[in-house]
Amino acid sequence: MLLSSATRAAEDDFDYLFKVILIGDSNVGKTCVVQHFKSGVYTDTQQNTIGVDFTVRSLDVDGKKVKMQVWDTAGQERFRTITQSYYRSAHAAIIAYDLTRWSTFESVPHWIHEIEKYGAANLVMMLIGNKADLWEQRHVLFEDACTLAEKYGLLAVLETSAKESRNIDEVFLLMAKELMARNSLHLCTEGTLSSLPLDSSPVLVTQGPSGKSHCTC
Repeated sequence: MLLSSATRAAEDDFDYLFKVILIGDSNVGKTCVVQHFKSGVYTDTQQNTIGVDFTVRSLDVDGKKVKMQVWDTAGQERFRTITQSYYRSAHAAIIAYDLTRWSTFESVPHWIHEIEKYGAANLVMMLIGNKADLWEQRHVLFEDACTLAEKYGLLAVLETSAKESRNIDEVFLLMAKELMARNSLHLCTEGTLSSLPLDSSPVLVTQGPSGKSHCTC
């Protein structure tokens, strides 16, 4: 479908543009998180991501239009060389683990090292524990996630559930606000990545089955 020049201009009208990469082991629910962020829809069955999938959504943050480009990456080893090439252009990374599978949490330091090796020096990192709707099958305590986040200086920890619409929008809204705070320019582009100062304190947040709790560094 052809778009009018006015429609195209409206789509291109934004105050900030941020590129966020979502990484983590296979089958932790990364694609469900991205799809819910994009459309608010949860699909119980998802095919494994092949390489990298891309989605865009604009947010209204403090009166500013923020365009979030989200890159959903495959967790399988055979796609690592493909996904690593996307780290350098990202402003932020969201690392996902499955809170019902301890092995996916053990892999988080590996993903952090991948980002540090291939990503930009000022890249912002956040941790999410997905599948919070299965809290009765929990193998990863939130306190353990807080400890790890403090150790590596991550921005935040949130427990999410695409199935229950829990904390999905909050993840990207918090990331957008942090990137806006770090960015001294009116418009964020790839060329301004080096202008992001590392001067923010981490804020750790979660929402469990009994309501919200906070863990602040």
